[in-house]
Amino acid sequence: MRENAEFLSISSDVVRESNQFQRNILYMERALKGYMLTGEEYLLQTYHSASIQNNTLLNELTASIHFNSTQLKKINEIKRLYNEWIEQFAKPIMASKPDTSASYQTTLKPQQLLKGEEKINIALQQQFRELLNVEYASREKKRIIMDKNEQKTKVISVILTVFSIVTGFIIAVLLARHISRRISKMVKMSNSIAEGNYKVNVEDKGNDELSELTRSLNRMAEMLEETISLLQRKNKELDQFAYIVSHDLKAPLRGIDNLISWVQEDYANQLPSGVQEYLDLVKGRVTRSENLIQGILTYARVGKEVKEHEEIKLTALIDEILENLPVKQGIHINVQKDMPVIYSEKIPLMQIFTNLISNAIKYHNKEKGEIKVYSKEQKNNYEFFVEDDGPGIASSHQKKIFMIFQTLQDRDSFESTGVGLAIVKKILDDRKEQIKILSEPGKGSVFSFTWSKI
Repeated sequence: MRENAEFLSISSDVVRESNQFQRNILYMERALKGYMLTGEEYLLQTYHSASIQNNTLLNELTASIHFNSTQLKKINEIKRLYNEWIEQFAKPIMASKPDTSASYQTTLKPQQLLKGEEKINIALQQQFRELLNVEYASREKKRIIMDKNEQKTKVISVILTVFSIVTGFIIAVLLARHISRRISKMVKMSNSIAEGNYKVNVEDKGNDELSELTRSLNRMAEMLEETISLLQRKNKELDQFAYIVSHDLKAPLRGIDNLISWVQEDYANQLPSGVQEYLDLVKGRVTRSENLIQGILTYARVGKEVKEHEEIKLTALIDEILENLPVKQGIHINVQKDMPVIYSEKIPLMQIFTNLISNAIKYHNKEKGEIKVYSKEQKNNYEFFVEDDGPGIASSHQKKIFMIFQTLQDRDSFESTGVGLAIVKKILDDRKEQIKILSEPGKGSVFSFTWSKI
C-alpha cells in the first residue's frame, strides 16, 4: 500500500510538472511573438520567468523518473528539443531588435523561424504525449494491482474481523462464566447474611478486584457475626433489665399507693387539709411513675412482638379505640366513613391511632374543637391523618416531640409521660414507614403516617 501510494504521488508530480512545462513553453512563445511584432521588451519578462521555472521543472522531472529508463530517455529528448527551441527560435529573436523594415525581414527571416519553431514544438508535444501516456498506462496497471490488493485486503480483513469476533466472543463467554461463578458465590454469601446467617465464608485465591471484594465480604461477615452476637446479648440483657426494673419498681410503688390509700381511709377526718393535699400529690407522682415504667416497657417491646397479619376494618378499629379514650366535653371526633379494610398487623396500628388521637384530645386547649381522622390511598401504601384544631406546635419543637420523655408542657401542670409519640415513631421506623407533622402555633396540627399495603 505504501509503495503504491508513493508511485501515485510521483506519477501525479510528473503529470503536473509536464503540463506546467508545456504551459510555460506556450507563455514563452506568446511573449516572443509579441516581442517580434511590437518590439516591447517588457514582454520578455514572462519569457524569462517561464524559462527559469522550466529549468527547475526539468530537474524535478529527471529526479522523479530517474528509476525508469524509458521515461528518462523521453525526458532527455525533451531537454534536447527544448534547448534546440531556445537556440533556433528564442535566442535569435531576443538577439535582434524586431521591426518591420525590409532589412529585418531579410536578416532574421521571421517566417522561417516560425516554421522551424512549429516543427520543434510539435516534436516536443509528441514527446510529452508519449511521456504522459506511459504514466497513465503505468497508473492503470497500478490501479488494477491496487484493486486486486484491495480486494484481497477486504477478504483478509473480513476473515480477521470474523476471527477476532469469534475469538473475542469465546473469551468473553469464558470470562463471563468465570466472573459469574465468582459473583454467584458472593451473591449467595450476601443472601445468607441477609437471612441472618453470618457464619459464611467464600474462598477466592485470586489477586484481582473481585478477590479483594470477596475478602472484604468475608471480613464484613466476621464483623457482622461479632457485632450481631454482641447486640443480641445486649438486647437480651436490656430486656431482662427492663423486666426486672419494672417488676422491682412496681411492687414498692403499689405498696406506697396502698399505704397512702389506707391512711386516707383510716385518718381522713383527722388529717389537716394541707397533709391531704400532699398525700394526693404523692399518689399522683406514684401514678406517673407507674405510667412511665409501663411506657418504658411498651417502648422496649416495640419490634419484638410476633408480627401476625389479619383483616382489619379500620373504621371498627378506631371506634374501638374511641370507646376506651376519655371523653372531653366540647371536642367532636369526625372519622372518615369509608376508611379502608386492610390485611396487616392490628396491635401496632391500634397503638399508633390510640396515641395520636389521645394526644389530640389531651392537648386540645379550646372549649370547642374538632378532631378529624381520615386516609388517602397511594400506589403502594395508605396515608393516614389525624388532624386537630388545637394549640398547634412550633416548628422548633416538632422534632423534639418524637423523642422519649420529651413533653412541651411542665409535667406538674399537665400529666404526660412523653412516651406515646416516641412509641409511634419507633413502630413506624421499625417498618420503614414515615410520620410527618404539619403545624403552626394557634392553627392546629396534622399528623400523617404511611402504612404499606403489603
